Amino acid sequence: MDKSSSEESAICHSPSVEGRDSDLGGTSRPGLPCEGRGFTAAAFYGSTGTQEGPGTSTENKSDTGKRTAAKGSKYLVFYLDLSFVFLLEFNKVNMARGCLCCLKYMMFLFNLIFWLCGCGLLGVGIWLSVSQGSFATFSPSFPSLSAANLVIAIGSIIMVTGFLGCLGAIKENKCLLLSFFIVLLIILLSELILLILFFVFMDTVSENAKKDLKDGLVLYNTENNVGLKNAWNIIQAEWKCCGVTGYTDWHEALRESVVPDRCCTEHYQDCGRNSTNMFWTRGCYEKVEEWLDDNKHLLGTIGMCILVIQLLGMAFAMTLFQQIHRTGKKYSA
Repeated sequence: MDKSSSEESAICHSPSVEGRDSDLGGTSRPGLPCEGRGFTAAAFYGSTGTQEGPGTSTENKSDTGKRTAAKGSKYLVFYLDLSFVFLLEFNKVNMARGCLCCLKYMMFLFNLIFWLCGCGLLGVGIWLSVSQGSFATFSPSFPSLSAANLVIAIGSIIMVTGFLGCLGAIKENKCLLLSFFIVLLIILLSELILLILFFVFMDTVSENAKKDLKDGLVLYNTENNVGLKNAWNIIQAEWKCCGVTGYTDWHEALRESVVPDRCCTEHYQDCGRNSTNMFWTRGCYEKVEEWLDDNKHLLGTIGMCILVIQLLGMAFAMTLFQQIHRTGKKYSA
C-alpha cells in the first residue's frame, strides 16, 4: 500500500502533467487526486484511459470513466468548432483576394481601353491640325480653340489618365493609383465648376458668344483664315442656316449685300451675290440651340455615364490603394 500511494503521488504531481493541466484549466477534486490530471495527460499523449492505482474501487472507476468521457466530448466539440471557424475565415480571406484580383484586372482592362481611345483621339487631332484646314475656330478671340486642338487636348487627357490607371492596377503601385485618383478628382471638379458657371451665367455667355462669332465673320474672305471660311461653309450647308442670327449678319460683316454661296437654298457659283435668290433665314446659333434642346436627354445620359465612370474609377483606385497599404505587400494574383 505504501508503494502504491507513492506511485500515485508521483503520477499526480508530475511536472509535465500538471503543466498541461494548468493550461486547460483542470482542477483536482478531493478523493480523486488523479482524475482531471489523468485525462489531461492522456488527451495530450493520445490516450483516452485514466491513471488507476492498485486500490481504486470499481465504483470509482465507473464514475471516473463517465466524467472522462464527458470531458472528452467537450474537448472534441471545442476542437471541431475551432477548426470550423478557422476554415470559415480562411474561405473569407480567399474570397476577398479573389474579388480584389477580379477588381484589379477589370480596372486594368477598362483603363487599357480608355488609353487606346485617347491615343486614337490624339492621332485624329494631330491629323486634323496638320492636313485639314476645314476644322478651324469660329472665334477670333480664341484662335487656339479649334476643333483639332480640342480633340488633341481631350485625347491627351484620356491617354494620360488611362495610362496611370492601367499601369497602377497591374503593377499594384500605390503612387500611380493615387495619381490616377487625383487626376480623376481634378477632372471631375473642373467639370462641375464649369457646368455650374455655365448655368449661372447662361445669358451672359450666350450674348458674348454671339458677339464673338459675328466678329469672326469679318475674317471670312481674308487670306490667312481659310480654315474659318471652310468651317462656316460646312456648318451652313449641313445645318441649312446662314450667319449667326440671320443672313443679314453677312451684310454687316462684309459691308455689302452679299452672302456666302452656301447660304443659298439652291446652291450654284456666285449665287450669294444675286439678291433675288432665296437664302436660309434662320441663323446657325439658333439651329445649334435647337439641336441641343432636342437632344438634351441624350446629352444628359452621356454626361451621367461619364460621371459614373469617373466615380467608379476613383472608388476602384482607392479600394486597391487601401488593400495594398493594409497588407504592406502584393496579394497573390
